[in-house]
Amino acid sequence: MSQPFRSIAVVGAGAVGSFYGAMLARAGHAVTLIGRAPHVEAIEAEGLQLQMGGSTHRLPLAASTALAAVRGADLVLFCVKSPDTEAVGQELAPLLDDDALVLSLQNGVDNAQTLSRHLTQAVVPAVVYVATAMPGPGVVQHHGRGDLVIGPLNAAAAADGALQRRLQDVVDLFAGAQVAVRISPEVMVELWSKLMVNCAYNAISGLAQLPYGTMASLPAIREVQRAAVREVVAVANAEGHALKLEDALLAMERIALAMPAQLSSTAQDMARCKPSEIDHLNGHVARRGAALGIATPVNQTLHALVKLVEAGRRA
Repeated sequence: MSQPFRSIAVVGAGAVGSFYGAMLARAGHAVTLIGRAPHVEAIEAEGLQLQMGGSTHRLPLAASTALAAVRGADLVLFCVKSPDTEAVGQELAPLLDDDALVLSLQNGVDNAQTLSRHLTQAVVPAVVYVATAMPGPGVVQHHGRGDLVIGPLNAAAAADGALQRRLQDVVDLFAGAQVAVRISPEVMVELWSKLMVNCAYNAISGLAQLPYGTMASLPAIREVQRAAVREVVAVANAEGHALKLEDALLAMERIALAMPAQLSSTAQDMARCKPSEIDHLNGHVARRGAALGIATPVNQTLHALVKLVEAGRRA
């Protein structure tokens, strides 16, 4: 049987991209990580270190700082931070092979749609459920889960039989790398559900620099989280994505049980004085709520407080 994906490129190889790239490389696939210079240099010198399950796996794989290294890839894992989607998507457009498949493994709900405005290739939204961290260049730590949900971006994609077969190829590829992938016709609903979780955890974890388990142990914080969830559900429903409040609240509670030691990606960005994705998380909910006439005071406040900290650090 022929291999449907011969060359895989990870664009924006931070913690998430490096984890999935490592899993695919460990399974014997040709993977190129495209990321920042210190990470790339460490990988070139000693390979990528994957710390998982109490063991360290040292994986030799290709790495580059140049986006042009994406040439020839037939599967692209697009993992850049949400604020960079527009610019990197424009730069990526002339470099991709015509038949490349692009998976958007990003936080937020609008990245795949943004990419599709710049790319003629098929863009597939993916919901990422993994706890990872990058303690230093050339090292990625796995703390929990790792499963993905993928699906068609819109009705036209859902009716594309060839795309459906390629989505199954993705499922099979990752299954061989011990990563569970599920195809969902309602992937955008699932993206909103993930956004709901991010809005409940990311900003608070970032502002306090504390993990999910500590947050869940404080009743007052859990009530703030529940209030944020109620606002996200209201906005999602107004956007036409049917989230159920009871299910959303249960999902929010389960995350702290599944990942008690996890610091949010926002917390990790803030600790490194890097710009966060907060504009595409609580900020997105606040903007859409304002446009739709839905009050979102908790999400507005969390967004504003993270922006305040970021502004103070820049100053």
